[in-house]
Amino acid sequence: MSDRVVQPAAGRGRGGAGAQFIDRVVLQVQAGNGGNGCASVHREKFKPLGGPDGGNGGRGGDVTLEVDVNTASLLDYHNRPRRRATGGKQGQGSHKNGANGGDLLLTVPNGTVVKTLAGEVLADLTGAGTRFVVAQGGHGGLGNAALASARRKAPGFALLGEPGDQLDVVLELKTVADVALVGFPSAGKSSLIAALSAAKPKIADYPFTTLIPNLGVVSAGDDVYTVADVPGLIEGASEGKGLGLEFLRHIERASTLVHVLDCATLEPGRDPVSDFDVIESELKAYSSLGDQPLADRPRLIVLNKVDVPEARDLAELVRPEFEKRGLTVFEVSAATHEGLRQLSFAMGEMVAAHRAALPPEEPTRLVIRPAAVGGADFEVRRFGDGTFLITGEKPIRWLRQTDFSNDEAVGYLADRLARLGVEARLAEAGAEPGATVLIGTEEESIVIDWEPEGLAGSAEGLGRRGPDRRLEGR
Repeated sequence: MSDRVVQPAAGRGRGGAGAQFIDRVVLQVQAGNGGNGCASVHREKFKPLGGPDGGNGGRGGDVTLEVDVNTASLLDYHNRPRRRATGGKQGQGSHKNGANGGDLLLTVPNGTVVKTLAGEVLADLTGAGTRFVVAQGGHGGLGNAALASARRKAPGFALLGEPGDQLDVVLELKTVADVALVGFPSAGKSSLIAALSAAKPKIADYPFTTLIPNLGVVSAGDDVYTVADVPGLIEGASEGKGLGLEFLRHIERASTLVHVLDCATLEPGRDPVSDFDVIESELKAYSSLGDQPLADRPRLIVLNKVDVPEARDLAELVRPEFEKRGLTVFEVSAATHEGLRQLSFAMGEMVAAHRAALPPEEPTRLVIRPAAVGGADFEVRRFGDGTFLITGEKPIRWLRQTDFSNDEAVGYLADRLARLGVEARLAEAGAEPGATVLIGTEEESIVIDWEPEGLAGSAEGLGRRGPDRRLEGR
């Protein structure tokens, strides 16, 4: 899945040959890892074992996306697609907790959609300041002071910090505009935006002059709204021809569609009615691909370039055909500004009607999508060869926190699994002492030889896990 890059040819685009507009990138994010806890025993004169005093590890930093209205493209993430927050620091003795890692804030344009590589939408970011935590930092490990209990008075171990989220996400930019101008290349869409607003798009008489969506702000009385020019629509655009498929997403947020039809074209086989039918079929085909339907959006017809005598005659000829279809028609000239005032007020009325029908806007808020809860804490699966697999959020999380070079830490993990009911569930599934048990996932797991012993220090157990031998005999 490649990034969408539009790089104009020399002399054709904004900013010269090097100008780029990026509306789709694959971003690799890594949240900070949690710091490890500290295993420490307080020592002072005449009191060599004053009790555990190891501090907790710091939390890893989050990676957060935030809408910034001054950001117009995803170019920065195309150039640097890997972003990482800092990790938490390790805890220390004397009950000193490690410092938390620094959060990483990434700004994105208004209208950015965050998706997984499989296409699942994680967040739709609209509105200045809207935030989405795309990768959460790992929790810091507990120090031995926090792990002390009546059963384990002086733990000789601490928990490891959890790794932060690491994932690839797709960022897609969908232009936030009230009105979308659609039509064939060189129909005059960019000229229309330039005439209606203060926008200064690139304008010329060759196809695909517009290589990036142009935005303009239009004032019509008390109504202020934005207009976008969607470039590159030709027949077959929904199938990937021309530039249309790459930019069709930019009209999904528009409440009003305006067909800009060239009445002065000299291309054989083209006329305003046939151009309209072709664009409508492409819009319908694009909607059928699973994106937001466009068929029900209000429409206006703009017969452009009527300053040319032959174009005016053609506009008067085809106007009844559009009106017969129930469409409102405007004859305009972007060059002489004829008809633009009436058009701007008509678009403003349609935008105002759409806004009035919307529910009250909610305040900007932090967007977080936590994993679903309420399911089983773990599952036990048995395979045909007598192997058992333990899966679940808690067992896997505890696995990551365990220092397997420390026998007492391994015993603590066994205690936690026993309290969760893993041993009982394994026995119900037919596991016998010495059976091979995997903890994790089918792709990544650790192997243990299961020897059920109950909880450390319990009367029921066959042995003791993780005894605190340093305190025995005191």
